[in-house]
Amino acid sequence: MTGKADVSNIVSSEPTAAATRAAPQRDLCIDRLRSVMTALVLLHHTAITYGAAGGWFYNELYPSAAPSSILLTLFCATNQAYFMGFFFLLAGYFTSSSLERKGYARFLGDRFLRLGLPLLAFIFILGPLSAAIVAAHDGKGFWGVFPYLWNHVIFINGPMWFVQALLMFCLGYCAWRAAFGTPLNQSARTPSPIPSYARWLLSAIIVGVISLAIRQIVPVGKNVFGLQLGYFAPYIFLFAIGIAAWRYDWLRHLQWRQARPWVFTLIAAWPLLPLSIVISIRVFGPGKANFGGGHTWPAIFYAFWDPFVAWCLIAAWVLIARAYMNKPSQFWSWLKRRRSAV
Repeated sequence: MTGKADVSNIVSSEPTAAATRAAPQRDLCIDRLRSVMTALVLLHHTAITYGAAGGWFYNELYPSAAPSSILLTLFCATNQAYFMGFFFLLAGYFTSSSLERKGYARFLGDRFLRLGLPLLAFIFILGPLSAAIVAAHDGKGFWGVFPYLWNHVIFINGPMWFVQALLMFCLGYCAWRAAFGTPLNQSARTPSPIPSYARWLLSAIIVGVISLAIRQIVPVGKNVFGLQLGYFAPYIFLFAIGIAAWRYDWLRHLQWRQARPWVFTLIAAWPLLPLSIVISIRVFGPGKANFGGGHTWPAIFYAFWDPFVAWCLIAAWVLIARAYMNKPSQFWSWLKRRRSAV
């Protein structure tokens, strides 16, 4: 574990029947959602440091059957189900309009500048430095880490895996758009009804199936070029949903009546995870159940649990943010200015 829908206020102009290519205004609630998710990222990795399951530079305590470890693991599992996918959805929401406004060359140049340079800075400076600090703490020496990483061609992207993945998604979208999409100068926003609950349900099942299939090859916890591909089915799907949400103006029109069935789904689905953990400890022993891949029931359950929890939490956060986090605030502005650095 490491790892992104607004509603009536994301676009401040009144809806019209005619399609429009105007870039959406950034509502305050979007930036505040990103600040909240960033805070959750910090808490997520702190929980891993103190006993939750997951990968991080340093562990003060390791996962165990202790109640504190189980609670922290549940916290991280819930975060992992939705918060990085939410980041990708919000990124996708602004990708299409940015591309159409800037064109391919300027858009990609901007992406490489804003995403590529911080990624390289972490890979060549902050990542090795973090590993060296941990090695020194463990009594293995500080300076020896740098030649070891270089000689073994080990690159540490750490939490910057997100910008690495986002850069790849942007490149993929540009390639798809150039080959199959509408020309940039001919595209338009066309408001469309929110997809039905049946479509949300079908998408959760499909994402679960794809996640399970990927995890047969790349289980959760295994990195490929610094990326945990076992989680990427919902990431890619939600990035695409973000693009579609801007195109069809879904976020503006999302209401509680569309999200309410998923609230009941969450109430039914979430408690199954702690129950499955308790049962797996009794059946397989502490730390021996494989939730990350394979054909065991814990792996199958976890692959489907993720999207069923995520769809509700993402929709709920958007609606809550629009209702309560969309007014001017010095505190939120202070957080926004520091979010990227954090």
